[in-house]
Amino acid sequence: MQREATPKELYPLAQPGPMTEMERFMFESFGYILIEDVLSEDECDEVLEAAKRLHHSAPKERLLQLGKGFETEPSIESLIDHPAVLPKVRALYGDRFVLQAAWCTVQPAGSQSVGWHQDGSSAYEFKHLAYPTPLVQLRASYSLTDQSELFMGNMMLIPGSHRSPVDLPKDARKEIFASPIQHSIRCKRGTMLLFHNGVWHSPMPNDMDFDRYNMHFIYSPPWLRRSDRFSTDPAFLEHTTPLRRALMGDYERPDTPFAGGFPEIPFED
Repeated sequence: MQREATPKELYPLAQPGPMTEMERFMFESFGYILIEDVLSEDECDEVLEAAKRLHHSAPKERLLQLGKGFETEPSIESLIDHPAVLPKVRALYGDRFVLQAAWCTVQPAGSQSVGWHQDGSSAYEFKHLAYPTPLVQLRASYSLTDQSELFMGNMMLIPGSHRSPVDLPKDARKEIFASPIQHSIRCKRGTMLLFHNGVWHSPMPNDMDFDRYNMHFIYSPPWLRRSDRFSTDPAFLEHTTPLRRALMGDYERPDTPFAGGFPEIPFED
């Protein structure tokens, strides 16, 4: 199987802020886009320290991902509506979406967890809803540690696979190099990867002597059940901004869900 690094000129690179027509074309074609330098070095350091605190305070059986860190870590909270990213989410969803989950993930030094998959629910796969697989989860992944070379816990994706009616063969799903058309993302810390739930993807092994940290924010239609929390901490809702409070999706539903209508999200424009 092909083992060369994906040339960076093949990456669908986008710019911060509102989504352009070309960026929308790239996203629909590849199923993902990349924005470099979304976070500065200082911002990366701040979020990375917050991520480490979350994992170091977790139970002894080390979990590879932890949710709702925004409730206790202001630097993680600040990424919920990052101005470089939220306009892209809004361009894809319109004005009605919520933050379905926020996962702080770690790939420990000298470890691997290769497993190619599509995001969704094993209870009922999103691909069974329609063809092509609908956009039910949109993941914004911030790289908090260097992933500029291969085998640093990089994200691997198969571009365009969100539109394939054929699954990735089962015998390839534990392979590092599962497909000759895959992209293994080499990126600086501070880069943001935005991708469709239907894109087949997997983490690459981390052969480094330091842990790889990513911060993922998953946006969804407002009716999708939250996956990192049953409800949001009332204390967080009390102190956060009106926009972030609305994006939590903790609305009052006195009758059937949304019977009284969906409250408007207070975007600044």
